[in-house]
Amino acid sequence: MDEKFKRIAIDNSDTIVAMWLEEINTLKETNYAATMSDELFESTNREFVNVIFTSIKNQGDTQALKDFSEKIINLGWQLSYITDGLQMFTRVTIDYILRQSNQVDSSYISEVLKSVDEWVEPIIRQLVNDYSGSWEHIVSLQRVALQELSAPLIPVVEGITVMPLVGTIDTERAKLIMENLLEGVIKHNSEVVLIDITGVPVVDTMVAHHIIQAAEAVRLVGATCILVGIRPEIAQTIVNLGIDLEKFPTKSSLKKGFTSALEITNRKIVNLEEKNEAIEKFIGSIHGE
Repeated sequence: MDEKFKRIAIDNSDTIVAMWLEEINTLKETNYAATMSDELFESTNREFVNVIFTSIKNQGDTQALKDFSEKIINLGWQLSYITDGLQMFTRVTIDYILRQSNQVDSSYISEVLKSVDEWVEPIIRQLVNDYSGSWEHIVSLQRVALQELSAPLIPVVEGITVMPLVGTIDTERAKLIMENLLEGVIKHNSEVVLIDITGVPVVDTMVAHHIIQAAEAVRLVGATCILVGIRPEIAQTIVNLGIDLEKFPTKSSLKKGFTSALEITNRKIVNLEEKNEAIEKFIGSIHGE
């Protein structure tokens, strides 16, 4: 920005800030700000405009811009908040500078427009780049976290593990399920694996195919796979689609599947009270002899 215009903006920053705050308050009803409290919206706007003036005073210092873009992401506000705010700031600043001069010729107006644009444009570019970079980083971290949670294999008791599945199963997730199953079966020395699809909303041909592949892979490494969580609507869908699930056991609930897993591993659930009564009777019979 031309130094004379820069000096006008800095010397009259309080007035420009007040004008800008009045303008940007019109954004309060937008999606990214409607749910925010008035206090948070106002404090964030003041921080925003302070960042703008800090950038003009300390050209080349981008840390304040980066910190502010990260804050906007954490608040869940859209990128349009930044672009709208800077456009309003440009408009307000140009309007104020023009009103401070008696010159109205086109060359002076063109000079003001060019100078303010040369000041604001790098700020827009820096904020957009920082916002995009921070957003991509957060999305990447979330994707990794979701992958870690999307197909967990949980050891329940010795030789029995459970894989609860929740949400839609696509090709990428099916590959992750397969990998986790095989690694987990070997790691935990599992004899039986329960795949719980209670939380899977839709079981179509593709999903069933992936599950069958996973079950076959488990069988090849020496373990048994039991599919649990077969709801009535899913059972009907499987029948209508002609999907063959006869190669491995299926149960309607995790409880029934776990009971089957115990039987496969030569164990069963025993009622302690009944067991104690049986022991007492046995001891009594011995004493009676």
